[in-house]
Amino acid sequence: MGFTCGIVGLPNVGKSSLFNALTATATAEAANYPFSTVEPNIGRVAVPDERLEQISSLAKSAKITPTQLDFVDIAGLVRGASKGEGLGNQFLGHIREVEAIAHVVRCFADDNVSYEGKLDPVADIETVETELMIADLESLERRIEGLVKKVRGGDREAIATMAIAERCLEALRKGTAARDIEIAANEVRLFRQMRLLTAKPVMYVCNVAEEAAAGGNEYSRKIESWTAKPRSPNSPKRRRKASFFLRWGSTKQGCVA
Repeated sequence: MGFTCGIVGLPNVGKSSLFNALTATATAEAANYPFSTVEPNIGRVAVPDERLEQISSLAKSAKITPTQLDFVDIAGLVRGASKGEGLGNQFLGHIREVEAIAHVVRCFADDNVSYEGKLDPVADIETVETELMIADLESLERRIEGLVKKVRGGDREAIATMAIAERCLEALRKGTAARDIEIAANEVRLFRQMRLLTAKPVMYVCNVAEEAAAGGNEYSRKIESWTAKPRSPNSPKRRRKASFFLRWGSTKQGCVA
C-alpha cells in the first residue's frame, strides 16, 4: 500500500520539472511563467526495495509487487492564497488530499527565469508555511464552533477533540506548525481527523544549479541551517519535526515549473 506526496512551492521554482524527473515522464508542462500548472498532474512510481527479493525467495512467492508512491504536482502558491489569491483555494484543497509534502524551493539565480524580488529561499518557505498556518487557523476556528454544542452535551469524543483543537490553535497563533505540536498516542486518531495542512510531514527540496547538486550553494545551506533551528522557543534543542532536506538540480540554469 503506497501513499500520496504533493509537490508544492511558489511559482517558477521547479515543481513540474521535479515531477517529470521523479515519474520519468514529460506529463507536466515546465514553463517560465506562473500557473503553467492549474489542474494537478498525478504520477505513480514503484518504490524499489531489495528486501522484497529476499522475502520472496524465502516465501517462494509467485509474484513481487512493490509498493507504489503517487506524486501530485500542485499549482504554485502566492502570498494571500489562504484568502483565495492566485489559485489559492485549489492549491490548499489539493494539499489537503495528500499525505506528505515535498516543498520545492528555488536556490538558483537566473535572470531568464522569472522571480519576484531578491532571491531568499527561507522567506519563500515561510511564505508557503504562513499561508498553510492561516488556513489551519480558520479551519480550527470553524471546527471549535461546531464542537461547542456537543461539548456542552457531554460528548466525550467532542471534549477530547476540543482540547486538541484548542492546543493546536494556540500553537498556530504563536507560529508553530501543527506537525511540531506534541500529540499523545491516544490523541493521534482525533488529531489526524482534523486534516491540518501543517500537520503533514514535509521534505524541503532545494532546486540548485546542476554543478551545485552535490555540495549545495549558499542558498541551500541557508535552508539546511534553517531546518536545524529549534522548532519552538520551548524546545531549544529540538529540530523541526518531520523536516527533511534534499538538494536537486537538473540543468545548469536550474529548473522551472
